[in-house]
Amino acid sequence: MEAIIRLNEIDYNYDTSQESVAVSSVSLDIYEGEFIAVLGHNGSGKSTLAKLMNALYIPTKGKVTVCGYDTSDDDSVFDIRQRCGMVFQNPDNQMVATIVEEDIAFGLENLGIEPLEIRKRVDSVLDAVRMGKFSDTSPNMLSGGQKQRIAIAGVLAMQPKIIVLDEPTAMLDPVGRVEVIETVKKMNEQLGITIVLITHFMEEAALADRIVVMDEGRIVNIGTPREVFSKVDELKSIGLDVPMATELAHEIRSLGFDLPKDIINDEELVEAVCRLL
Repeated sequence: MEAIIRLNEIDYNYDTSQESVAVSSVSLDIYEGEFIAVLGHNGSGKSTLAKLMNALYIPTKGKVTVCGYDTSDDDSVFDIRQRCGMVFQNPDNQMVATIVEEDIAFGLENLGIEPLEIRKRVDSVLDAVRMGKFSDTSPNMLSGGQKQRIAIAGVLAMQPKIIVLDEPTAMLDPVGRVEVIETVKKMNEQLGITIVLITHFMEEAALADRIVVMDEGRIVNIGTPREVFSKVDELKSIGLDVPMATELAHEIRSLGFDLPKDIINDEELVEAVCRLL
């Protein structure tokens, strides 16, 4: 199967100094329909990786292809960004209009989409993110989670094959985080959109098909959530946590009790403890 995103031995430097290397010797294939989570502490290179996937940054060394297009080819940037949408940490940075539906329509109008098709897409994506009743509302009247869902809807209206989300829940309260992650899962499972989620919330990463762990600009681990989170001590050594259920199971095992090493959610922990009792 051909990768929809391919990073081949890429480096990225913020300037010519080797001390400013943000990403080093990274290779990664992401396949159509996958949900990938990228973890790493601040400064690990995960946000730089996200921007490399959307041609916002061009690798200093190596090659990035998105849907077969080389990100270093200036003539391909428009095609790449049509196919790979980007959602940032602060939804206010993506709001350009005073009414929700006008905000979503903005990008479509710039592409010259017919008005009837714009209306159809706006209504469709608002329903997809469960924000239809807010179509004529000012974004300033929305909660953080609702704003982020509108930002996602704006990207979704462009009908991309891929959406890269750079810590979209970092500024949200727990309710807002749940709203956004449920929307992301729906896009992946029901619409088949490839998702790359940059996050520092372990419970969000546990929902992905694969997790990529970064440290000091390099990929240091990659695997399913069960494979990655079973290495509790290794993750802690680079300043990362694990889901609360995984942490508690690890502590119980350290007391001599026989619990599985691949527990990643509360339901599995409760079931395993009940079996012990």
